[in-house]
Amino acid sequence: MLYHIFYPLANNVKLFNIFKYLTFRTIYSMITALLVCFVIGPWIIRKLESLQARQVIRTDGPESHLQKQGTPTMGGVMILAAIVIPTLLWADLKNSYIWLALFITVGYGVIGFVDDYKKVVEKNPKGLSPRQKMFWQVLLSGVVAVYLFISPGFSEQLFFPFFKNFHPDLWIWFIPFAILVIVGASNAVNLTDGLDGLAIGPVAINAATYMLFAYVAGHATLSAYLQVPRVPGAGELAVLCGAMVGAGLGFLWYNSYPADVFMGDVGSLSLGGTLGVIAVLTKQEILLVIVGGVFVVEALSVIFQVGSYKYRGKRIFRMAPIHHHFELKGVAEPKIIVRFWIITIILALVAISTLKMR
Repeated sequence: MLYHIFYPLANNVKLFNIFKYLTFRTIYSMITALLVCFVIGPWIIRKLESLQARQVIRTDGPESHLQKQGTPTMGGVMILAAIVIPTLLWADLKNSYIWLALFITVGYGVIGFVDDYKKVVEKNPKGLSPRQKMFWQVLLSGVVAVYLFISPGFSEQLFFPFFKNFHPDLWIWFIPFAILVIVGASNAVNLTDGLDGLAIGPVAINAATYMLFAYVAGHATLSAYLQVPRVPGAGELAVLCGAMVGAGLGFLWYNSYPADVFMGDVGSLSLGGTLGVIAVLTKQEILLVIVGGVFVVEALSVIFQVGSYKYRGKRIFRMAPIHHHFELKGVAEPKIIVRFWIITIILALVAISTLKMR
């Protein structure tokens, strides 16, 4: 919005010429997201408390979690506002990729909101059934995947980090692949959201990494030099990634140990879905496995645990997802959180290093 208001005035007032620079708008998108969290955060927490939107803690989980009983949840509403508002203010709203990403962000946020509302406000412990959530997640991501598949010029090739000449064309299989990436990322972040700040820290780091890759993908000279798939218009996604970073840091202000508020499914599903769709739009789907390694391991720990118990009658971990396993082994919650952040930073550096290793 600000881009469309002030950039046309650059011919008369040179100061407004700064609005054409993607780096400027990305930085201020991040700052705006932080300010949104600081301004509306306390009000949202009070509102959640008045609605009795309080976290219900499982009695079969780690005993240390029982003290979290009654902490407000559904704080992901704050995150959604802190992503959507700065993006609408600072991004080029004529860019279709921005609207596709926001479609997933808001759509997945609505799915999570309905699930959370049923559970914590209406006191319906079932909320949305797993089948219902999966149906809507697949439907929304399918809309994006089909749109991209029929869009002229958008490549269905799959690009692998470290390999510059291996680009298999997925053709029609691009649609289920894109759905898998978006839905998988959404649910992986959802599974990771079990400790104070555990999910939002890696999300912010992932978003910062994709902010760089989006900028490079949309830059003709840089993408050619670094041999990164060129996606005209994808650079504008850096503004949205900047908003995600700012929203993540702003929410962490309230979610750091001991948390004043939890994000709930409204936050975790939307954040994961947004990372997934950005990976698809920038043609860096495989990279998400690297930079989002913490999310991948968390999801795999649940899959392996369920599979092992079902077919062998034995558990691999003391409890899944894997962060609970470490808790039950006596590792302090803050230590688990910070170590997972450190691992994510290392993985992000590895992901960035692929820019020069193709």
